[in-house]
Amino acid sequence: MRKFVFFSLLLIFLILSQVGFSQLAPNVPRNETLIANILTGRIVAPDNFNSWTSSWITPDRGIQQLMLEPLWIVDPATGKVINALAASAPQYSKDFKSLTIKLRSGCYWSDGVEITVDDLIYHIELAKSNPAMAYHASFQEVAKLTKIDKYTVKIDLKEPNARFHTYFLDRWGACRPLPKHIFEKVKDPASFTFNPPVSSGPYVVESYDPGGYWILWKRREDWQRTPTGKLFGMPQPKYVLFFYAGPTEKQVLALNNNQLDMADLTMEGLRSVLQTNKYARAYMKDFPYIVNVDPCITGVYFNTAKAPYNNKEVRWALALSIDIVDFLATAFDGAATMGALLVPPTPAYTKWYYEPLESWLKNFTITVDGQKFKVFDPDAPIRLAEYARKRGYNVPTDPKVIREIFGIGWFKYAPDVAEKLLIKNGFKRDKDGKWLLPDGKPWKMTILAHTNPSHPDFRNGFAASQQWKKFGIDVEVVTTEQRPTLLQYGNFDACSDWPATEPWGGHPDMYRTFNAWRSEYVRPIGDRTFGHPSRWSNPRMDKVIEELAKTDWNSLKVRMLGMDGLKIAFEEMAGIPTCSYPGIACYNEYYWTNYPTQENPYCIPYHHWPNFKYMLPFLKPTGRK
Repeated sequence: MRKFVFFSLLLIFLILSQVGFSQLAPNVPRNETLIANILTGRIVAPDNFNSWTSSWITPDRGIQQLMLEPLWIVDPATGKVINALAASAPQYSKDFKSLTIKLRSGCYWSDGVEITVDDLIYHIELAKSNPAMAYHASFQEVAKLTKIDKYTVKIDLKEPNARFHTYFLDRWGACRPLPKHIFEKVKDPASFTFNPPVSSGPYVVESYDPGGYWILWKRREDWQRTPTGKLFGMPQPKYVLFFYAGPTEKQVLALNNNQLDMADLTMEGLRSVLQTNKYARAYMKDFPYIVNVDPCITGVYFNTAKAPYNNKEVRWALALSIDIVDFLATAFDGAATMGALLVPPTPAYTKWYYEPLESWLKNFTITVDGQKFKVFDPDAPIRLAEYARKRGYNVPTDPKVIREIFGIGWFKYAPDVAEKLLIKNGFKRDKDGKWLLPDGKPWKMTILAHTNPSHPDFRNGFAASQQWKKFGIDVEVVTTEQRPTLLQYGNFDACSDWPATEPWGGHPDMYRTFNAWRSEYVRPIGDRTFGHPSRWSNPRMDKVIEELAKTDWNSLKVRMLGMDGLKIAFEEMAGIPTCSYPGIACYNEYYWTNYPTQENPYCIPYHHWPNFKYMLPFLKPTGRK
């Protein structure tokens, strides 16, 4: 008997979520439907599809993954930038005071109106003139817009900007063109709900729950007239259902009942599913199972506007007092890819930065008591693999494969060297071995961490506290919803948030990361900072940032400047990186197969990323009913 998604799922989801549902469209076959969990939870304002204001409206319910196409999109798995609505890369003038954008011809909104530069010009002008629209501040840079032809626009800028096009570059957020023919008829574009919406992407809204628990999308009949169709072919699922299944245990139940195809789980939840559902798999077939193409570096950073964390030798002492194997065992049971640079050790960034800088890392020294000390430990991944093997996990023995899985190395565990650095800077131990600050007071540190125990921020925070307590520091971890405000105004010691802003993910340009460290963004404690919450800056980094700002982002020079900046951040210990974000993607292969995996990394594997639409043409139905 055919399983229809809304008669079979309705009962199960009522049990799972303990919430009511409105009547869903009948006769939607389960075997033609892909069901994915909504990462960010229950939908905020489910009847509002206007993603072009500055307010949050849960874009990962399908708006960014299925409904809208950007001009360009990065893919961290492939290390490439995809021309989507744009036909090619932007063409800048030599002085970077203008750029020309050419759109892909033959792309249409779902209501049959062709997408042209009229949409883009109108969108930029609207956002520039309306403070309630997203990118209002960014588009103040625009001096003039000139329509060259139906698909080509020239943008003149008030000041040189070699990265202006990145406002339109999608990596979980971008300025995606809106439909002029609809918004120009609206009195107030900022309060307009854009319901029913039209799509530039391959799916349209079929129905949704007014309570915000689910939304159903249907493949467009004219999917060929979208960038997705032109680039990759027909998306295989006729329907996509985004559903908020609830916490991990409810997602696990849905996966085990084959009523959820894609989910983001905790490691404990993933192991449970892998043990109970023979159709389930993770991104990696074996331990550590994680997604190793996530473009975020996790770790710990300090308030460098506050003593003693304004002293780089103190920061180095804190780094060298960490045993990274013990740290990652505590935080993630060893399921992580360690990284010593303030850029994630994805395959792409390993190729662009870690491998070219490996010799430099191995030979980098700090001076302690007049002696040179090499800080890098290339054997740390081997030790992490040994830990995992002792835990009973299936771990390769080939050093090359171990490096691919666990990273190329990290800082040495050298508490004796860390002690010498602190003593050099006036610290002392009391009779119990606890550290005293240079003024004689006990060293007490507070680490701000995420409130969700499954989040890497939470786990990094508690793992760091254990390492530093062992070293003799009085450390407390505080989880609070007020963390963003405390960070912005500098009311903290340390934080287990990202120690560096994420790079683009699919491009070697490090401008996005380095720019957050501009000296001009730093404000005194008590004033809101405009840069990274660490308030770290350095004149040498400022020079790298300025040089990058006037360098074509596709130039080979970009990588050289990226290496220069990463070296500076490493030397100064701008923050302590620990590992790339250990994403945990779970696939259910009962109805669909050929998801992106480590063996076949054709796309970033997350259903909540905008790249999801480019995954769907490659999925294969199993034929199960």
